[in-house]
Amino acid sequence: MDKETKKLFRTLSYLGSVGLSMALSIGLGALIGHYLDGKFGTAPWLFLFFLGCGIAAAFRSLHIMYKKAKDL
Repeated sequence: MDKETKKLFRTLSYLGSVGLSMALSIGLGALIGHYLDGKFGTAPWLFLFFLGCGIAAAFRSLHIMYKKAKDL
């Protein structure tokens, strides 16, 4: 396999993990918020707060991945 093909596969595999990273960040934030709402009885406030944190983390991760993929 030549160098350009290896670079293409490396970039595609790296960018293919974007969706998984975003889904995990948002899902984990939602699960933590839901759990804490049940524990403290503050529904829906902690859910919304941690969901927002998960969305922010997903976009931060997306930005970092974009910068790294641009350098590949």
